[in-house]
Amino acid sequence: MRIGIDATALPSRLYGAANYIVNLVRALEQVDFVNEYTVFAKPEHSALFTDRERFQIVPVPLASRYFRIAWEQTMLPVLARRARLDVLHSPHYTMPFAASCASVVTFHDMTFFLYPQVHRAYKKLFFTYMMRFSARHAGAIIAISESTRDDMLRILKLEPRKVFTVVYGIDRIFQPLRDEAMFAEVRQKYNLPPQYILYVGNLEPRKNLPTLLRAFAQLVRKGLPHSLVLAGSRGWMDSDIFSTVQELGLGARVLFPGYCPQPELPALYGAASLFVYPSLYEGFGLPVLEALACGVPVITSNVSSMPEVAGDAALLVDPHNVDELADKMERVLKDAALRERLSCAGPERARAFTWERTARETLAVYERAARGSA
Repeated sequence: MRIGIDATALPSRLYGAANYIVNLVRALEQVDFVNEYTVFAKPEHSALFTDRERFQIVPVPLASRYFRIAWEQTMLPVLARRARLDVLHSPHYTMPFAASCASVVTFHDMTFFLYPQVHRAYKKLFFTYMMRFSARHAGAIIAISESTRDDMLRILKLEPRKVFTVVYGIDRIFQPLRDEAMFAEVRQKYNLPPQYILYVGNLEPRKNLPTLLRAFAQLVRKGLPHSLVLAGSRGWMDSDIFSTVQELGLGARVLFPGYCPQPELPALYGAASLFVYPSLYEGFGLPVLEALACGVPVITSNVSSMPEVAGDAALLVDPHNVDELADKMERVLKDAALRERLSCAGPERARAFTWERTARETLAVYERAARGSA
């Protein structure tokens, strides 16, 4: 087959769906020695991929996301036709209206339908329309968790036979570390205290950080010595996070180091006493898997995909219940035996998730779509 992958949706910083796109292409290089690939990517991202035999990287200069949308709908079908593609994979929700070959589309979550209030109006309108179009017209659709697949089938009324669950993998750099020098280096770079509770992810409403802050405030009042580190880029509609910090008088105890590059994350996770991810909804929840792989005790939400990712290697909480979250945080921090159990269970759980598995299962979806048997 001739397979095209549209990687032009990659943002400047790699996280979540961006990690999926990059790692999927890299893993396909390692597992597929038969088919030919054309990868469309912005010039600044071309170096993330290897231009080699059977993997051609096509640079696509795009000045903004609006140019990217216009290019997807006008030039991408033309380029797909010129390359005589059998399958075009659009790994970020949307596909061209005028598809010139079999189409595969990846949906990473259903937040535009389930939590429209946490999105800007123009993105909500665009993605809800385009996702409905993609769901109707794609030859096959990939969901990144069973939870996301269930939401897609329920909300979009899709035929189950055309929706395939292919979960994320995890980079091999995420593993338990015992290197105090690396821990000291990351603490020094981000001015972190010796003991801290960690969250990693964008600062935006769906992540439910005000609830985490209120639970943390309960522990501070009980004399907890730890700080809370909220590591991630500022997203959108994040003012409530900062106002909650001020309301609770936590200014000196809550740290915002900003976006942390992936090579630094294993040490950031490894030096933490506890990782907490109280999101209201996740299509997958990659930071949960990263923390598990690094052997840090994890508390996460008992909704959407997070129980599916964590299994029995983490403590699960109702993300709306501040008292329950505070109680479980305190329990983990005070119970050495529980911390040890969770630290051992996390890496074992994470070993089930590999990008090689993601690539092989995605390749099977390409084959079904090309045959028209999805």
